[in-house]
Amino acid sequence: MKGAMAAAALVSLAVAAIFFSPAAAASPVQWGKLDPHFYDHSCPQAQQIVASIVGKAHYQDPRMAASLLRLHFHDCFVKGCDASLLLDSSGSIVSEKRSNPNKDSARGFEVIDEIKAALEAACPGTVSCADILALAARDSTVMTGGPGWIVPLGRRDARGASVQGSNNDIPAPNNTLPTIITKFKLQGLDVVDLVALLGSHTIGDSRCTSFRQRLYNQTGNGLPDFTLDASYAASLRPRCPRSGGDQNLFFLDPVTPFKFDNHYYKNILAHRGLLASDEVLLTGSTATAGLVKLYAADQGVFFQHFAQSMVKMGNISPLTGAEGEIRKHCRRVNHN
Repeated sequence: MKGAMAAAALVSLAVAAIFFSPAAAASPVQWGKLDPHFYDHSCPQAQQIVASIVGKAHYQDPRMAASLLRLHFHDCFVKGCDASLLLDSSGSIVSEKRSNPNKDSARGFEVIDEIKAALEAACPGTVSCADILALAARDSTVMTGGPGWIVPLGRRDARGASVQGSNNDIPAPNNTLPTIITKFKLQGLDVVDLVALLGSHTIGDSRCTSFRQRLYNQTGNGLPDFTLDASYAASLRPRCPRSGGDQNLFFLDPVTPFKFDNHYYKNILAHRGLLASDEVLLTGSTATAGLVKLYAADQGVFFQHFAQSMVKMGNISPLTGAEGEIRKHCRRVNHN
């Protein structure tokens, strides 16, 4: 538990430093309808509660930080940041957890449940599940050594989900670069956001099924991907054979898999990006390649851009005011 408390304290210090820094006050980021002080009076301990439980989860399972960060991405890219991803199937709702991007890979839901239960005990009916996802993503980044940022708050929770939107709108590992750029553009995110946000692959894992084609049949001619370093490919094949082992996990960044840093970009420059969607940042366009080189050379710039892009992503079509609801349980809608 000491490790969990230390991690939570680290996040609290980082958040305080951002709140009171002159640079944050002059930040060009637009918060839109959301407000970082939204819970200052209604639930002043909200951020501390989230950080504490995320810290405990991270201490118990070092993979959890990447999983919680990914939940925020996969939520925001479908109907906006409205916690639709957290809904289980029931009645007319078909859960987004069943979609191809989430099935067998989305995890961390029990951590969100624990945070929600603690917040309901402290401030009933006040803090949304969508805001929990946004805060947990920030805290997970800080706890693994990445940048902090002020999280604009005040999102409300959706009363429905879209498994179709989840299947269509979330970028896939085998998408072409133009397709990925289009999927980001539809969310109001530009090429800088795209390359910076994919830097979250500096932590976490991917399943064999997500990159197998690169090892054996990248272009349909039975040959491996020529942009993948041959020795790296050889090291992957034993646990990712032509068939079987679909769920076997591989680090997205084998150099520092649990540390949020810029090694992801250094790996791409060495043709050791695990997913096709990673490597195309280098091979697909001069604009994205230039950003990969910039972030590989300057971790500080990467951290700055990542933090700004996370705020921008967290501002995708939030439900505010009287829209949606504040769910009592993140897995199901309220029954009034």
